[in-house]
Amino acid sequence: MKELKTSNALDQLKKHTTVVADSSDFESISKYKPQDATTNPSLILKAAKDKKYFALIEEAVNFGKAQITNDTLELIAIKLFVNFGIEILKIIPGRVSIEVDAKYSFDVDKSVKIARLIISLFEKKGVDRERILIKLATTYEGIQAAEILEKENIHCNMTLLFSLPQAIGAAKAKATLISPFVGRILDWYKAFEKKEYLPHEDPGVLSVTDIYNYYKKFDIKTEIMGASFRNIDEVIELTGCDLLTISPNLLDELQTKDIEVTKKLDPSVSKGLNIEQKDLDEKTFRYMLNRDPMAIEKLSEGIRKFEKDLNSLKELLKKYF
Repeated sequence: MKELKTSNALDQLKKHTTVVADSSDFESISKYKPQDATTNPSLILKAAKDKKYFALIEEAVNFGKAQITNDTLELIAIKLFVNFGIEILKIIPGRVSIEVDAKYSFDVDKSVKIARLIISLFEKKGVDRERILIKLATTYEGIQAAEILEKENIHCNMTLLFSLPQAIGAAKAKATLISPFVGRILDWYKAFEKKEYLPHEDPGVLSVTDIYNYYKKFDIKTEIMGASFRNIDEVIELTGCDLLTISPNLLDELQTKDIEVTKKLDPSVSKGLNIEQKDLDEKTFRYMLNRDPMAIEKLSEGIRKFEKDLNSLKELLKKYF
């Protein structure tokens, strides 16, 4: 009698956690069959350099040039994000996340305006807004923008999130989803402490675990999606998290591993923990965030990097008009 083959690590992970593809490449998204997909300026920039996506660029450029606007290039970039999102939604059954320009991370009105535009462009193509998540940096202003948008049934994914105060603020705004960055937290601590960490000691893993326990303890409905992983150990340590967005190279590694994957995070465990509930006003939020050098440094760095990559994308788009 043949022994049944153990399912690979990715299949086991999917039993406990919704897997999301952290990619804008259609082929890799199709390969791993995730529920959702996330995009950001860095991923779109990488994909836009591939000739096979030229038609999406051409369509965005023609669209932008036909509009009456003071910033044609910004509009073309937004339309390109939407074009990629539309194609991704043909592959996945769930939602796609589309990011608002990071340079507006401290501008509530502009963030709301761009989010509404993104949703309108999707809806004109027959895509229901329930399948779109608007990505906003988790600044105080980003949280305010999310609160406005969620009341309009425009769902938000709070990104560049590195701390519990940011997570509490996002929950207060009733954001649909948060994306705490695991790997970038690890990067900071490895550089600062000059040491390596075992998987269960990983500062990024511990940060997301704390957020998970807080949310489940107090029945917060905002979903938690761990992001920015450096290795599969981080992924496996967060098995049981609501969602995990994983890059194609790590999805491939998980798919080829026959190791056992067990649930690490459990709401029933969170319920029994002694955790103090916090209600943060603006002053307390800013104070707590700035007390955490890792969180404030990585938030600022992330805003700079996303803006830089979007500017590089705009330079690429200039060649086409």
